[in-house]
Amino acid sequence: MSTGITDQYRRSFAELLAEAFRQEYPELHASLGDVELFSAEELLDRLERPKDPGMGHFALPIFPWLRHLRAKPPEVTARIAERIRTLQAGNGQTLAVEGVSGFLNARIAPEQLAADTLDRILGTDQPVAASDEGAGQTILIEYSSPNIAKPFGIGHLRTTVIGNSLRRILRTLGYTVVGINYPGDWGTQFGKMIVAFGIWGDEAKLDGPEPIKHLLDIYVRFHAEAESDPSLDDRAREAFRQLEDGDPGATTLWQRFRDISLREFQRVYDMLGVEFDLVVGESFLNDKMQVVIDRLHAAGLTKESRGALIVELPDDRLPPALLKKSDGATLYLTRDIAGAVWRFAEYGYTQSLYVVGTAQSDHFKQCVQVLKLLEDAEGSSDDQRIGPRIRHIDFGWIKFIDEDSESGSAKVMSTRKGQVILLEEVLNTAVGKVRDVIEEKSPNLPNRETVSAQVGIGAVIFSQLSVRRQTDVTFKWDEVLNFDGETGPYLQYTHARLASVLRNAPTIDTVAIAWGELNHAEEQRVLELLADYPEAVRSAARNSDPYSISLHLLKLASAFNRVYQRKGEDGKIDKIISDNDSRTNARLALVAATKRVIGEGLNLLGIAAPEEM
Repeated sequence: MSTGITDQYRRSFAELLAEAFRQEYPELHASLGDVELFSAEELLDRLERPKDPGMGHFALPIFPWLRHLRAKPPEVTARIAERIRTLQAGNGQTLAVEGVSGFLNARIAPEQLAADTLDRILGTDQPVAASDEGAGQTILIEYSSPNIAKPFGIGHLRTTVIGNSLRRILRTLGYTVVGINYPGDWGTQFGKMIVAFGIWGDEAKLDGPEPIKHLLDIYVRFHAEAESDPSLDDRAREAFRQLEDGDPGATTLWQRFRDISLREFQRVYDMLGVEFDLVVGESFLNDKMQVVIDRLHAAGLTKESRGALIVELPDDRLPPALLKKSDGATLYLTRDIAGAVWRFAEYGYTQSLYVVGTAQSDHFKQCVQVLKLLEDAEGSSDDQRIGPRIRHIDFGWIKFIDEDSESGSAKVMSTRKGQVILLEEVLNTAVGKVRDVIEEKSPNLPNRETVSAQVGIGAVIFSQLSVRRQTDVTFKWDEVLNFDGETGPYLQYTHARLASVLRNAPTIDTVAIAWGELNHAEEQRVLELLADYPEAVRSAARNSDPYSISLHLLKLASAFNRVYQRKGEDGKIDKIISDNDSRTNARLALVAATKRVIGEGLNLLGIAAPEEM
């Protein structure tokens, strides 16, 4: 498995520490016999990153070993730091180690950090964070999954962009990834739609320019009318039963709803740059559910309750898993259980990720517990168990500020009540607002329409990926489109500024870079962040959260802008390009590496990186 630059030095520090402890305290090792008190692996696990970058790149707290060492912390750290200096003698002091109270701090030698980091970034055509850690492993990611016959609202934005980003991140790390769009195209709501269209439907509107708006209108009307006429719900249940039984009329109407919706959804996906490897809706599983139900029944796990078919769960905090209603209709849970089984048979996945809102947490717990009960009852081997492979990647609500309302309060959308903000309208509004800024500030910018779309849509995407996924997000236009704050446009503008520097600069001589020229604290901070970028990507994969990449890019852009604005001893800006050819060459290498990492990071988030803004 390939590793990042700081990973390599982190391991080197752990190995130096292990050897230094062995040499400084040989009597302690002898008294403990076969017990290896200071193994490199244990020390590696205990290494920390100092919160203050000025304290070094790595730190080892020695407090866990003081009872064995029987010495005061300053004495121990001084002895070990001196021993490490001795161990490195003659090989170059690649790690500067010093004892600070109860910590041993290490800093990578500045020239070494510059050489290793920039050589790695500029010396390969492969992505900077590319790794083979996922080789031989298949990960399925289900994301977006809007409901058929309903608008693609802003409420589906987070699942769509989080899933799309995870698909890109995991592929970069060498995993085989299958991105799945699982549209909600089955269930009792389609009985409601069929009944509603039969009463209030308009063929002309269904064939018109806004067919989804018409379907939303009759769906909202159905729920309003059903409050005073419960017979509508009975008719809807019967209509869905007919659909499940293959009634030609119901099937034809359902197919029209589905085809119209998928066309509308694709237009939004094209705007967002979102892709899938498989688009398969709930309806696909209609003939696959009974097989799983039969297995559950044969295992003695099913039970009738008031005419419904359930599986009782061992966790008393969860309700029983409902497989079939009293009228025989299946549910979302039934289809998810069957889907997990079918997908494993088809792909043999290592993990199956479901990027679905936090509100569905109990649903996935039920799904996993039903599968565990079934696999326990059937005596499945570990390599055939599905339950442990399923992970719910939950996320918080997105709330939208209505700027036209008197209160300006944030609210969560509800399709049933007709409270839907169309995602396409949000994206078009963002593009329009950016276009206005460009017309005012850069009227001569080439490809203004393309850049407006890249920046406007990128701003919307970044607004969802720049916070931890489990945090609720309040959407505010003035924050989302800010070119100076911690936003997507700020990162894109930094990338474009770096591109501009390189366009107007001499060609970089990558063979003759004088690494010692990058000796200012601001430049060293940029190098540290460049070196740590692969770890930010791996962190995003481990936590299934692109936030760590967003945060890292913001830190990198901010750090480089301090380099760009740094003043020399004469009080003037210390320019990237100067009369000192050696310094200019080194600084341009830093510019090129920073541009590349910001561009690649934005790509992993699903955001374009304009060359001009």
